[in-house]
Amino acid sequence: MWDVVVVGAGPAGASAAYAAAVAGRRVLLLEKSELPRYKTCGGGIIGPSRDSLPPGFELPLQDRVNAVTFSLDGRFARTRRSRRMLFGLINRPEFDAQLVEHAQKAGAELRTGATVSRVEQHGPSVPDRRTVAVVLADGETVLARAVVGADGSASRIGAHVGVKLGQVDLGLEAEIPVPPSVAEDWKGRVLIDWGPMPGSYGWVFPKGDTLTVGVISARGEGAATKRYMEDFVARLGLAGFEPTISSGHLTRCRTDDSPLSRGRVLVCGDAAGLLEPWTREGISYALRSGRLAGEWAVRVAEANDAVDARRQALNYAFAIKAGLGVEMAVGRRMLALFERRPGLLHATITGFRPAWNAFADITRGSATLGGMVRSNGLARRALEILDKRMDTSSGVGPAGRGVSARGRAASDEADEQVETRVEAAAEVEKGDQVTSPSPSSASEAAEQI
Repeated sequence: MWDVVVVGAGPAGASAAYAAAVAGRRVLLLEKSELPRYKTCGGGIIGPSRDSLPPGFELPLQDRVNAVTFSLDGRFARTRRSRRMLFGLINRPEFDAQLVEHAQKAGAELRTGATVSRVEQHGPSVPDRRTVAVVLADGETVLARAVVGADGSASRIGAHVGVKLGQVDLGLEAEIPVPPSVAEDWKGRVLIDWGPMPGSYGWVFPKGDTLTVGVISARGEGAATKRYMEDFVARLGLAGFEPTISSGHLTRCRTDDSPLSRGRVLVCGDAAGLLEPWTREGISYALRSGRLAGEWAVRVAEANDAVDARRQALNYAFAIKAGLGVEMAVGRRMLALFERRPGLLHATITGFRPAWNAFADITRGSATLGGMVRSNGLARRALEILDKRMDTSSGVGPAGRGVSARGRAASDEADEQVETRVEAAAEVEKGDQVTSPSPSSASEAAEQI
């Protein structure tokens, strides 16, 4: 009988296992793959991620970012720089494996190659009401007082809990080895390209002699997302380099009323649909929700009856909603704005210094998007004004998708006006920005970016 069984050894699961093991409980961490294993992920470690790591954790950084180039579907490229590091870049195989090692050092036991087929809280496999049965694919049953589901965006544990998803996006990514001359051009700088489809964007993250290149857009736009990826790579002058890995991944965001527990089972990270809706950043959400899930799973395991277990599970849900839930709500508003007004967002972040400072503060971890809206009257007022400017009467959904033809035409006209302002804004603060004209070929794009 284990006190806590954690399913999934990614950042969320490893954090949950560490938190429960540090509390002195018997913890089993189950992972279906052998470690280390590749995960489709940009690998950006922002301040909230760094602050959520176990004590003594040394980040296996591949690069330290102090400059960001922003572009609007390949046009109006602007580079903002910072004297201090904005965020770090890691490779997920090494990062995840190191997190698991910290959980093991805290006392958690790891079993790889263990695929979970289902969990049961009632029936012949469950000896009493204080027990959860975790049934493996080979038929073995593992018993626990509490279970944490951290088994990714296609979570079996999430299905058991009844997680509801309101936003699903498709990400495509390639790991592209490049020669030293190209790697040197990218060292310390990332590219974020606001893409051609509503809510889409692309990225280039340098990691030594490899560039992680990816794009993301709404699910259902598969063909367009693939074309965007191909055009993006070609525009960067990277089409001639053979990727070592090309992969795809679905990201899923929970709805506001989605459950986070059922009985003695909690979910966290991707399994709970916890990630930032606008950027789809998930590592910090995984680390933070995983730690909370591990801490509250200890309390659930100690509960003597269903009423007490339910009380502890509700406390976990409250902790998630009071922190990450608030940030997700602001992220949804930002996504809706971004989907309708990408040009406006680009002009603001590249031409308005307070917006860049806010971006830098958020990536460093000295501020959060939700915190800024709550505490900063200017930021709150600006977002309210931007909300009003969006044509929500045109059939825009919760994430800003589903705009009518008339609404889209009005949006396009407004964006054209904004793009004109971008060029003017670029003349401001020339010492802090790099201005590039629209590229006419892939080679020019490579030189400019």
